[in-house]
Formats: sequence, structure tokens, C-alpha cells
Amino acid sequence: MTALRPEHDAGQDGPYEHHAYEATGAFEAAVDQLADPLNDPLPGQHAAPWFRAESPPPEGAQAGAAQVGQMQTSQGPQEPQGAPREWYDPEGYERDWYGQQEPVAAPSPPPPPSNDETVGLRTADIRRSVAGAVASAPTTASAPPAVPPPRLEPEPDHVPEYGPVPEADGSVAAGPGPEIQGPEPLAEPPTGGRAERRRAAKGRGRRRAEPQQDSRPESASSDGRPLTRVEARRAARAAKDSPAVVASRVVGELFISLGVLMLLFVTYQLWWTNVRADQIAGNETHKIQDDWASGDDRKPVAFEPGQGFAIIHIPKLDVVAPIAEGTSKEKVLDRGMVGHYGEGALRTAMPSAAQGNFALAGHRNTHGEPFRYINRLRPGDPIVVETRDAYYTYEMTSVLPQTSPSNVSVIGPVPPGSGFTKPGRYITLTTCTPEFTSTYRLIVWGKMVDERPRSKGLPDVLVG
Repeated sequence: MTALRPEHDAGQDGPYEHHAYEATGAFEAAVDQLADPLNDPLPGQHAAPWFRAESPPPEGAQAGAAQVGQMQTSQGPQEPQGAPREWYDPEGYERDWYGQQEPVAAPSPPPPPSNDETVGLRTADIRRSVAGAVASAPTTASAPPAVPPPRLEPEPDHVPEYGPVPEADGSVAAGPGPEIQGPEPLAEPPTGGRAERRRAAKGRGRRRAEPQQDSRPESASSDGRPLTRVEARRAARAAKDSPAVVASRVVGELFISLGVLMLLFVTYQLWWTNVRADQIAGNETHKIQDDWASGDDRKPVAFEPGQGFAIIHIPKLDVVAPIAEGTSKEKVLDRGMVGHYGEGALRTAMPSAAQGNFALAGHRNTHGEPFRYINRLRPGDPIVVETRDAYYTYEMTSVLPQTSPSNVSVIGPVPPGSGFTKPGRYITLTTCTPEFTSTYRLIVWGKMVDERPRSKGLPDVLVG
């Protein structure tokens, strides 16, 4: 930015010439000669009137410039011809900053002024008003009137990008620049004593509690008016479940619970009881065999209820089960063993007896179910009873598919319907029928065909 010339005071370099700036356009021409690179337009967009190479000043301005030149000539020595102008060199400025510029083409007719160009028009109006005020103001012999310098407005082609642009009617239009927002207001510092400041500092890092939703019924109707007390009570009753709905839910839950219990019970009966009974029966079989292998030759006179004393083999059905004294469900049958009718009026003979019917009972379903498939036996199929002393082999002879549980004659010495006509050494197998029920009894009979001491080894039907 070039240095401004000092104002010419009265008494310096000659007498002060009155009315030097009073001519029309003299002040405007003087202002136009001021150079400020910060307000200069970009190359090729010179719209300011002080660029003499591109836009010559008006006639009034030329006259004012001539008077200013005469005043300067009278006040001091004139600058030498050809010396560079001190105030501004547009060509040198452009050459130094932007390089050599191409010659500017002839200006085209200016378009009608837009909203942005009104700023330049208003600037020209201000300058003319200032020049007129200077021309019409009274002068004194001591000093020129003190007129504040006009405020230079930006040219139309250089609208600032940081604020709104005033319109011709005084309104303000939004500028192209982004809107600048100030910082968010800070929270007010806590007032009070030290305790309040500490509580406020602790509460800054805590998470704000979310408002809880009100679960109460709506207190306003659909049209927005508040509900009356009667309407609120009716709405509360309508929100509650009726007794029928509550009862149906309770019944449904009961049925579901009963169904789950039934499923568990069936699983226990059909699967778990067999698993448990097979374990007990297997342990009892090994116990009987260990007693026989111990070498104790003492023969018990009678066996206690639940005591195992023999083992039954049915090769066709792949059945090997211990035989215990009695037909108690808890002590014998439910433990997966076969029970011998040996108590009270239902007492039957032992296999070692010369004559008699060796009658046995066993479960057909659940609890080991050793007699489940005895209905598949056919005449001649072997049934072997193993004791401490010998192997007794029987052959199946006949079957009674169904009879009453109270028909105890089927286990008699000579059972009716068995086909036997005289006393002999027989075997009788009894079980429940149909399957999974205990309504009737299924009876299978057989007669002894071989007695083999243990010292001679296994019978032929067990060897294969």
C-alpha cells in the first residue's frame, strides 16, 4: 500500500488557495487518486473509476484533477516529466503481481444493474453527495472544512463471502457464505458453598435417568377431553381380564402341566423301569452264580421271599433271568426277576421234585419284561431251569392265550386245559395280557424232558 500524501496545511510552501476543492468533481477526483491494493479488483475485473488506463474519469473529475494539478504546481515544484507516478502504477502493479497481462478488450455495454450492483451505485451516490457537500460548505481562511472520508464499499464483483448483502430497499439478503454459529452456551457454574459445588461436579459424569413410561390407563378420551371418574373406572375395568379369560388360562396351564407329567410318567414306565430292572436282575444273577461257585454244598430247606435260587433260560427269546422265591411285585417282579409260586395256597413244586408243577410268574411289559414274548413259543421250544445241582430242560407243549386272573387251577399239579392227563413233572409260565394291561392272564405249559447234573456241563440246547 503506497504512502498517502500529507495534508497541505495553510502556510506551507505558499499561501493556501481558497476554493481549490470546491469545483464540481474535484473531491471525487482526489479520492479516486487514492490507491489501496486491498480494495483493488482482480485482473480483468477493473470496475473502479480510478483505473485511468481502462476507464477515464468523467469530465467533472478531469476538471477537478486539473485544478488539483494547478494547486500542486503553485504550492511546490512539479515532478519531472517521465518520472513514475508516486501514488499508483496500475501497469507495474499488475506486472509485479500477476505477470504481463493481455490488452484489455473494449468493454461491452453494461447489463442492467442487479441486486449486487446496487452496492456500487450506492457508493457512487455517496461520493457525489460528499462532493456536493464539500462544494456547498462554507470555507474559512484558516483551514478547509473537516469532512469525514467516505466509506469505500466493495465493488459488485467482490461481494464479501462472510455476511449478508443489503438490497436496494434496505432489506438484507442471505449471502453465499456459510452461516457462522457461535459456541454453545456453557452451563452456569454452581452457586453456593463447597458442598454444592462438589455435588454438581459429581453429577456431571452421571447418566441422565430416562423418564419412565406411565403404565396407568389413558386419562384422556379419543377426542382429547379428560375422562370423568366414571369413564376412568370403566376404562380400568375394560383393561382387566374377565373371569372367563382367567379361568381358561388356568385350565390351559393345568392341561399343559398334566401333559408334561404324563409324558414323563410314560417315559419312566416304558424306558427307565426296564433299565433299572435289568441292572438289578443282572446283579442278582451274578450273585447266584457266585454262591454256587463258592463250593458250599449245604442245601437250604426253604428260600426266603425275594431270595434268588435258580436261573431260567429261554434260548428262542434270548432270555436269561434269575428266579426268586415269591411273586411280590416290590421284592421280585418289579426288580426284573421271575417269581416262583411258593407261598400259601399257591405253593407249587420245585424242579427237583419227583412230581409236580413248577409254576412261575413274570412281567410282560415294563420292569425288565422277561415274559413279554412268551406267546411266540411253539411246541417243542426248550425252556431250561438252572439250579445249584443240575440243569432241567422242558419242552413247550401248549398255551392258553387268555384266562381270568382268579383261575388258579392253571398252576395245579395237573392243570386243566393243558393236555396233561396224569401227574408228572411240568412247568407253567404266567403273565399279563393284553400288553400294557393286567386284565387277563396268558398261560404257557411244558413238560420236563431232561435232567442233567452240573458236573456233566451245559445241556445241548445251551451249548449252541
